Amino acid sequence: MSNARDFSLDAELAETATWEDDSTETADALEDDGFESGYADDEPHDLVDASGDDPEEADPTVGAMELAERYQLRRVAGLRTELEDITEVEYRQLRLERVVLVGVWTSGSVTDAENSMAELALLAETAGSEVLEAIYQRRTSPDPATYIGRGKVEALKEIVGVTGADTVICDGELAPSQLRNLEDRLKVKVVDRTALILDIFAQHAKSREGQAQVELAQLQYMKQRLRGWGGNLSRQAGGRVAGGAGIGGRGPGETKIETDRRRINTKIAKLHRDLKQMKVTRDAKRAERRRREVPSVAIAGYTNAGKSSLLNRLTSAGVLVEDALFATLDPTVRKTTTADGRVYTMSDTVGFVRHLPHQLVEAFRSTLEEVADADLILHVVDGSHPDPEGQLTAVREVLAEIEAGDVKELVVINKADAADPLVLARLTAREPHCVVVSARTGQGIEDALRVIESELPRPAVTFRVLLPYERGDLLNKLHQGGEIDSLEHTAEGTVVAGRASEQLAGELAPYALDVAPA
Repeated sequence: MSNARDFSLDAELAETATWEDDSTETADALEDDGFESGYADDEPHDLVDASGDDPEEADPTVGAMELAERYQLRRVAGLRTELEDITEVEYRQLRLERVVLVGVWTSGSVTDAENSMAELALLAETAGSEVLEAIYQRRTSPDPATYIGRGKVEALKEIVGVTGADTVICDGELAPSQLRNLEDRLKVKVVDRTALILDIFAQHAKSREGQAQVELAQLQYMKQRLRGWGGNLSRQAGGRVAGGAGIGGRGPGETKIETDRRRINTKIAKLHRDLKQMKVTRDAKRAERRRREVPSVAIAGYTNAGKSSLLNRLTSAGVLVEDALFATLDPTVRKTTTADGRVYTMSDTVGFVRHLPHQLVEAFRSTLEEVADADLILHVVDGSHPDPEGQLTAVREVLAEIEAGDVKELVVINKADAADPLVLARLTAREPHCVVVSARTGQGIEDALRVIESELPRPAVTFRVLLPYERGDLLNKLHQGGEIDSLEHTAEGTVVAGRASEQLAGELAPYALDVAPA
């Protein structure tokens, strides 16, 4: 006989009818007692940005994702000590190098020297270091042995000891002997301006071609600055001393530093071959644009002048934008159209700087050819910079070095929202062919587009044709690559008059009504 009670569905449902009322009374009682729930509210405010969009559901641009990756937290292992435990740090801010900046002022005014030192400080911070002190000296020329002179080296050694710096950065390119002498006397690492810029390029290069170009420049710089370290790098390894190395190991042998130099030469030769193959691909793309006679516009200018921001504003490219020197290195080409439908390309290039290392110019020559082959150069200058005229001069020196000095140039004075109106007036008076814009706010962008479209090369061949309606493909080509002066739809077809390239004019020849002189 079972002891289970009789089950009735109606009775069970009747018992649960009061549950909702009980939970409501309990919640009211908890609120009266001042209880606060630890769970999120109905609207998770922390997960929704100011615009009301969920960041997880947003579609970020490539540049935004690269910027987030550059500054995301990384886990670093092996840094535990007895006094501290560093487990998560911000990228490029782990154990910041403490540096002292040293400059030699040989020409120009005091303002020029201070601007150069301020730029060196920005370069050092971009590379991931903490600037403790900056000093410069007035000399007719750098000292051939120690760059700043024997007496100043002793003063610099005291500054390094007091500040606790572990690196000295010199505002110039040091000879191997100068570098060795300074390190021997200061007992800390010494870096020159060229090595500093190469380090920044190595951090920011993303594409395979960009990384190969930077590595090539670093090896060319390093090859002349190899130095031995004690007996290990000067030990002979020939004959019986080679330990029975056999063929190739006998004879006088070579020192360790010679072996390193040979390996560097081998690596340089391999990088030259790789870049040559990459150049074939780049040339093929450029030749296709030439064949189609697509006009090209190249954005060039000083580093951190706002070139990438301007490209994003003009073409919605979505490339990385950061307030830092040499934030973007890899060239970006985007296709865009004029107001009347003509197609042209706009490319962003690597930024320039005063005393840009020659190794970088040579390594990036294939990339900089985009500027030399362009139909128009947008020369971007930072209107809020203390010395915008110096930026213009430095960029034009590099453009002349890559044989782009004869290309048509339009000066774009950027950052008008942060610039001094007197400086803008001075620049516009000095550069008559210029436009003033702000890539951040959009000020002057429409004027810049109108000037760009007016400066693009125009088709040379005039035409007047009667296109059958089944040849809509030719009419589409005219809209994209030609200029249409008049268009009329008739019973026989479409009568179109305007200008086109020689290749397109040849396709239109069978439908010509009459050909006007060019």
